[in-house]
Amino acid sequence: MMGTAAAEGTACNCAGPGPSHHNRSEKNMDPQTLPAEAQAVYQKIKKEYRVAFEPLELGPVRLNLLKVTDLEPLLTGKDPLKDPSTFPFWVKLWEAAIVLAQYLAAQKFAPGTRLLELGAGLGAPGLAAAAAGCSVTLTDYEEQILDFERVSAAASKAGDVTCRMLDWKNPPPMERFDIIVGAEILFREEFFAPLLQVIRGVLKPGGVVYLAHDIRRQSLRPFLEMAEAEYAIAASKRTLRSLDEDREILLNRLTPRG
Repeated sequence: MMGTAAAEGTACNCAGPGPSHHNRSEKNMDPQTLPAEAQAVYQKIKKEYRVAFEPLELGPVRLNLLKVTDLEPLLTGKDPLKDPSTFPFWVKLWEAAIVLAQYLAAQKFAPGTRLLELGAGLGAPGLAAAAAGCSVTLTDYEEQILDFERVSAAASKAGDVTCRMLDWKNPPPMERFDIIVGAEILFREEFFAPLLQVIRGVLKPGGVVYLAHDIRRQSLRPFLEMAEAEYAIAASKRTLRSLDEDREILLNRLTPRG
């Protein structure tokens, strides 16, 4: 099982040589090197979107994340304030996802550790865990999101990664997991109870949940208040420094009571 001391501290500064998603002198990902199955998915995506691979370096782990570079077709007519259900939050590499990915990439996992990422989007945390030795299942609610994850997993040579659909309000039967993670997944309060039900159904006894969110996320507190009846909750604050703006990310660790 993963060590937990870093998650239970009072603060962590993630500045310095930690995660980087800027191009370096190393050669960028060449799509022609993708395996045949991932190459076919990549070509299908290219017919619909302008895309590019963006490197994310997490210490010894380097991920290649496929991202949409022209967001206008996705964002036209969609307002996250008026109707969050239609807004494509998955297209952004959230700062919280970078912090969670950095944390997971640095862990020593026991052989056979199974990890589930909820609302994976671009999949950085789950892919980082796969690169660190976990057997990972990335989940989201649309097939096109899973296609991006599949290509990124192949491009990152991340290891044992499965991508599957998961509707929190109508979840399919699933195996149980040692670890469940999610970054910036608490946008709508109507999903809090279904999310807790999913976690309840797939977390192994003795398992652990890690959630990462911008500390300003107003929906975080009410979710944690709902969850604390069933889970002991620890928290650490981590600062992700950038040239534009420092972001404070809250990393929560939830373990079942009793």
